[in-house]
Amino acid sequence: MDDPLGTAGHAPTTPLDALQVMASSDVMLTPTLRHVEMYTMRGLLTILWHEPPEDTPRQPGALVLCGGAMGGLLGPGDAMYHRLGVEWSARGVPVLRVSYRRPNDLDHCCVDLAAAAQLAIGGAGADKVVLMGHSFGGAVAVRVGVGLNDMVSGVATFATQSAGCELAGGLQDTPFLLFHGERDEILPPEASDMVRMIAGHGEVVRLPGDGHLLAKSDAIIWERLEEWLPPLVLAP
Repeated sequence: MDDPLGTAGHAPTTPLDALQVMASSDVMLTPTLRHVEMYTMRGLLTILWHEPPEDTPRQPGALVLCGGAMGGLLGPGDAMYHRLGVEWSARGVPVLRVSYRRPNDLDHCCVDLAAAAQLAIGGAGADKVVLMGHSFGGAVAVRVGVGLNDMVSGVATFATQSAGCELAGGLQDTPFLLFHGERDEILPPEASDMVRMIAGHGEVVRLPGDGHLLAKSDAIIWERLEEWLPPLVLAP
């Protein structure tokens, strides 16, 4: 896919345009958690949107998170994406969790993630976003990171596949962090090594004894993200 966001030639000029949304609906599930649904001819895009509390200063960054080939909203580990949403929105950083219209369809999933990034900037007022993806979603995050390079302050992957990441060199100098379990039963850790090599930079964090869902490494992942994320999403 040479044009992951569908922007070539006469195609739609923004990811939200590319969705061709027929109707949308949203509701506040809690004072800080919004449920958004966008109805399109190619499926339903769902976003769980963690908003900072009203009395919390808004930070310049946002997090936009996507799942693997089967979709999902919770992410790897012990619902890591939910924890990121709760804790980082409390610090003034909006967090959007994306449920794809068509899981495992790389083209459509890239548009979904890119549209959520556009919402984070246009709707949540962020200056830039950090993209995160698990497994298949790692390729989605990498490709959207390349396609929206000026809007992206960082890309993180969890047990990423290498297929679909052939464009990773286009991340240029975007901060790039990759986590991978050393006992991954689906995608070997060499997949993350390969993607880092294609990108020409980045850090691969190997997680001893862990598998594809990274169920044993929440503490290690969280500690590393606590070091990596602040300069990318918080005001100096």
